[in-house]
Amino acid sequence: MINCVIIDDEPLAREGIANYVQEIDFLHLVETCENPVELIKLLDQHRIDLIFLDIQMPKINGIDFLKMTQNPPMVIITTAFPSYALEGFQLNVLDYLLKPITFDRFFKSANKAKDYYQLINKASGQDLPKTDNVSDYFFIKCGSKYEKIHFDDILYVEGMQNYITIYTSRGKYITLLYLKNLEQNLDSKSFIRVHKSYIVSIHKIDSIQGNEIFIQSHRIPISRNYRDQVIQQVVMNKLWDKTNNPPQ
Repeated sequence: MINCVIIDDEPLAREGIANYVQEIDFLHLVETCENPVELIKLLDQHRIDLIFLDIQMPKINGIDFLKMTQNPPMVIITTAFPSYALEGFQLNVLDYLLKPITFDRFFKSANKAKDYYQLINKASGQDLPKTDNVSDYFFIKCGSKYEKIHFDDILYVEGMQNYITIYTSRGKYITLLYLKNLEQNLDSKSFIRVHKSYIVSIHKIDSIQGNEIFIQSHRIPISRNYRDQVIQQVVMNKLWDKTNNPPQ
């Protein structure tokens, strides 16, 4: 069963989508909300798998909500404004429903969510085992091939909604896995989250300038939410300057 939430400031729109949800046996409606602010509390209280999200709303619009939310559930945009389609897909939304929404189109979108949900859960069911002091590698499935990844080879990891790309000194590897699943199995002393979509190897960082990390020829963005933590954990403990190196 897929737990879903409807976010729309128009009562009739919420009611219409809710009626559609009731017709689909694999969807369970947890709640309807007038704006994304109400969703924040729900995410702490319930497992939410899917959001039907309007764009134009008071307090905060749907696009801004997606930009500031780390690892959101699956999202299907519901809006009367087609101009937001490109920006929505750039934020990895699952589908884009243009109002007025027909049941046929809604059903196709719901089935896409179902297929995607099953794919994600199949992948997360293959979560990496917790590492110990002996293990210095793990395996991931890349298509039909199982690849060994050594922790020491990892430069950084980029996460999308349903897969991750692991960049290593030997090349890059793509696999179906949540970024948060990988993060839980990485040593926090060796790896650090620097952005909602990026984890980097601390020991592979060559430099930090502005809001970017440089690792070899790669440039990885640092988000505002993580910058202070990154500077404190990566730089300050190893920083040499005149305050801790007095002249002899």
